Amino acid sequence: MKLSTLLTIGICNIPTVGYANTADVSEPPASLNLKLPAGFHASIFAKLNGGGAELFSGPRMMAFDKAGNLFVSLSGRNEVVMLPDINKDGLAEEPVVISKNLNAPNGLAFVGDNLLVANQDGVVKLMQKNGVWSAPKPFISNLSSGGHTLKTIKIGPDNFLYLNVGSSCNVCVEEDLLRATILRYTLEGKPAGGLEVVGRHTMAPIWALGLRNSQSFAWHPQTHSMFATNDGADMRSSTKNGKVNDELPPEHLNKIEPGKHYGWPHCWGDPNNLKTQVEDPNFVGSDNFCKTTTPPAVTFTSHSTPIGLTFLDKTNFPVEYKNDAIVALHGSWNRAQLSGYKLVRVKFNGETPVEVVDFATGWLNNNEAWGRPVDVITGPDGALYVSDDRAGYIYRISYQAQH
Repeated sequence: MKLSTLLTIGICNIPTVGYANTADVSEPPASLNLKLPAGFHASIFAKLNGGGAELFSGPRMMAFDKAGNLFVSLSGRNEVVMLPDINKDGLAEEPVVISKNLNAPNGLAFVGDNLLVANQDGVVKLMQKNGVWSAPKPFISNLSSGGHTLKTIKIGPDNFLYLNVGSSCNVCVEEDLLRATILRYTLEGKPAGGLEVVGRHTMAPIWALGLRNSQSFAWHPQTHSMFATNDGADMRSSTKNGKVNDELPPEHLNKIEPGKHYGWPHCWGDPNNLKTQVEDPNFVGSDNFCKTTTPPAVTFTSHSTPIGLTFLDKTNFPVEYKNDAIVALHGSWNRAQLSGYKLVRVKFNGETPVEVVDFATGWLNNNEAWGRPVDVITGPDGALYVSDDRAGYIYRISYQAQH
């Protein structure tokens, strides 16, 4: 598929809006009051500096090394820290700063003993020898920043690297063809995309496009199909020049396939009919464009900001959870009735998502939120680890059968 068949030249018509209207900040409770299904228990694995009302200052994305140490990005502090749990008591020791003076670091991925860090303008490599970490070395360079600037990197089951590049704006046609995409690279950092781009003499890294901001992705444990969260546009209406509708557009969980376009900026999924895409009446594409795009696998409440995504096959959770996924809903900023600020379980039938139910709630109360979950990851102990960039906590969610 040629990229030229999916994009037309245009300019940004609505700038990215500031994030001023998130839920009011409240202090974390003296004891965790998170509501979980029976048998599950949440504890605080680590306490780091939280961002409060300031975005991205607290812990963001996470990765475990082969020794079982948890690494966390602190985007607002330009640092990556290690959180060791030497005695395996479910409580981290003091954080160890392994790299600082980075550039809005977010996604983390281990390749052997080396750590790849997704900065806002590219990926750098940190090399470790005898417990000493090197200075950052360029690995993937010259990616666009600004707008949705934080980037996530993960290694797929095919041993390729996947990297998101968010849009520069709320709704526009991007001039930079690498924006609003998921990119794919080899483990050596060479482009390995799924699209032929007209006018380029080298292989393009674009794997999928039409993705406003796909902040996390994971692969189905049996089929290895790729799924990614995606944040929809703000301030949209169901009618031309109509009133903004808080329920539009829905957030997406997309099944990612090479060369597919997922609709942004012209289309969004219809939560009442997941086989169709709805055209934005205030930003219309070319004739029948939306019919050429791929609808979501499942949707979430509008503006709830899905970020972290992980399947539960490696947890110690009950068997009925093993084929399902957890998504962290970071929380809305522009709704009269707030949404998100919780973890949801996406139930699967085979590799098809069939239902979304609450898994962990309690961060949001009376339009005040003391926490905002960001990333979710399974630890080597079978527990689920959750980062929170508002409270500054890393939570550990474990399961013990009821007797």
